[in-house]
Amino acid sequence: MKNIIIALLLIWSVNCTAQEKIKVLIVDGQNNHQIWPKSTIMMKQYLEDTGLFEVEISRTQFIWKAEREQDYLEIATSQKSQLVEQPITDINFKPDFDKYDVVISNFGWKAAPWSKKTQKSFERYVKKGGGFVSIHAADNSFPQWDAYNEMIGLGGWGDRSEKDGPYVYFDNTDKMVVDTSKGAAGFHGDRHRFPITIRNTEHPITKGMPKIWLTGIDECYAKMRGPAKNMTILATGKDQSDKAPTDRNEPMLMVINYGKGRVFHNTLGHDLDSFENVGFIVSVLRGTEWAATGKVTQEIPDDFPTETEPNSRTFQLRK
Repeated sequence: MKNIIIALLLIWSVNCTAQEKIKVLIVDGQNNHQIWPKSTIMMKQYLEDTGLFEVEISRTQFIWKAEREQDYLEIATSQKSQLVEQPITDINFKPDFDKYDVVISNFGWKAAPWSKKTQKSFERYVKKGGGFVSIHAADNSFPQWDAYNEMIGLGGWGDRSEKDGPYVYFDNTDKMVVDTSKGAAGFHGDRHRFPITIRNTEHPITKGMPKIWLTGIDECYAKMRGPAKNMTILATGKDQSDKAPTDRNEPMLMVINYGKGRVFHNTLGHDLDSFENVGFIVSVLRGTEWAATGKVTQEIPDDFPTETEPNSRTFQLRK
């Protein structure tokens, strides 16, 4: 009897440990950035390697721009997908968001709208307390979806303009500016390494990060605009390229409250070098934990980038 009780306690302990992991859903399928089939797997592995997260992937049936990294498609899911020349709405894309603590979007520019039913399901999920993480071009997605624009705070491209909200940025005196002037949303110069400046040093996501650190080879999104409601800018970036669209400090890391839900918006993550940058990796890990729980337990690692060293981790697929 004693051995049976011990066995049952061990089983109970294992089950409790599994249940304590943060449940993450990555959604993808249509993204103009051809890294996406691989970057989804990279994020999944980064998250799981911490021991804090349990990650699943939900993908649209119709997939776009997946050819370059198609070897990674079957690693993510066994569901059958169909490559299309232009994004098409998948009416059967109906993730059960309520099963998860946080949803990460790896969609991008021109992604076809989700069905109205799925949109409403996601709105309810976040509004009642679900976490949401927007990665890079996910803030280009769904320009006609008002609730989504409110969730991400600021967006670009997709014909966004003054009708969608103001530009928000920091000027060169470090003053935050809300600019209601007319103009399109979404620009960037050539890809390069640029400095990130932490604007909120006390937020759980950015606390302990160096005041200034270097990105991987990435795009510095500029002239982003949107509702900007209940939004806090955690960090900005300044384009250092010859074709910089602005001479100002643009939002790179943001958090937004949507109902009871927490949103982490990370504009970084263009291609392989940027996904291997330790600053990007750590911001995604800490941002996902915060969006799910409201706190961050992960420490800043010793190899975090500095003002002069970008620091990267070469990705090796776990077998």
